[in-house]
Amino acid sequence: MVKKTSAHYQREFRKRMREQGFVKKEVWIRPEHASLLSECERQLRLKLPAHVAPAGFDKGVFTMGNTSDAWTTQSLAESLLQAPFCQAGQATIEVVDGVEPSILVTMREFGDLPVYMTVSGNQIIAEALLWSVDDVNDVSAFNDAILRTHKYFPLSTISLDNIGGKDYYHMFGALSATSKLENVVLEIETLASNVIQATEAYGDFLSFASAAS
Repeated sequence: MVKKTSAHYQREFRKRMREQGFVKKEVWIRPEHASLLSECERQLRLKLPAHVAPAGFDKGVFTMGNTSDAWTTQSLAESLLQAPFCQAGQATIEVVDGVEPSILVTMREFGDLPVYMTVSGNQIIAEALLWSVDDVNDVSAFNDAILRTHKYFPLSTISLDNIGGKDYYHMFGALSATSKLENVVLEIETLASNVIQATEAYGDFLSFASAAS
């Protein structure tokens, strides 16, 4: 059986959208508003009477609706301080000020591994530094290995980011800003575990791993 590529499903998706009378429009937004745009798109696909506006719209303006249950950086940090893993001394919490404040979670049981949390719009991002591109012996082979295997790390994925003119690999996870505290803690603990496992799994590609052994 011939496997279908993502291009096939993309064509089918566009075909079915046109058959339902939808039209495609391109918009430019800030990245932190991606989830808001998705909700806006979902609402605009609803078939409603002409005089009825979709939920979240007021006089032609889309709003996020009730966000009182969504985390802010400060409220999340305060709640994490009361979480069992902090109360047990397994992690410490610190709010890092900046243009966009973040939360530094130092995972004591993982060798003081730093995990950074940011609350942006409807999303919480948890990320941890893996290593720089300079630490990789064969970047092409390594990138190929990541694309083939990163799905085996639950709740996390790997990105390549430029910081101060230098490329670094990061591992990150994302969840809704309205997630329960226990799910946020699970995200943090899983990410920390995945970072350790990734260092072991990709050790053959890393210059510092071979030197340490």
